[in-house]
Amino acid sequence: MCLVGAGIWVTVDGDSFMKVLPPFTDDFQSHVNVGIFSITIGAVMTLLGLLGCCGAQKESKCLLIMFFSIILIICIAETAATIVALVYSSYVKIILRAGATPGLKEQYGKDKILTDLWNSTMTTLQCCGFSNYTDFSESYYYKQNGALYPPSCCAGPELFLCDDDNADFSGVVVRTI
Repeated sequence: MCLVGAGIWVTVDGDSFMKVLPPFTDDFQSHVNVGIFSITIGAVMTLLGLLGCCGAQKESKCLLIMFFSIILIICIAETAATIVALVYSSYVKIILRAGATPGLKEQYGKDKILTDLWNSTMTTLQCCGFSNYTDFSESYYYKQNGALYPPSCCAGPELFLCDDDNADFSGVVVRTI
């Protein structure tokens, strides 16, 4: 039911959700309708749960076998999806890097939602940008703040100005995805 509720929310107020995904093109967004997908999956899961409950309450062998069969198919599909995700993980990394870095350069510091999302991510992972502090070079934030990087790019509270030298020698973890 939570998926149905989230799907309805995204369908009714999709702009607030799509603002989180600025690196992707409008063409991509038009083909991915997260709200309808969430409503559909939520409804199927709800009906599947009801099928299992009815089968158990009525002690119907037919309903229980149908419930088990559907659950088995879902488990097999999830296993297959996991294997595909592992096989194509390097491809996904390339797509994420190609989508995230331009959004970071163009929107960080300009779009509050995206800026808050990146700040939260960088603080939690104790990193800077997608790869390192150079992701912010020549970005909107970099230009608007006098060639300074975000504070999370420089470790330690004693570094008030996070410039090239401080960011390079700060010891912030460089993560390679």
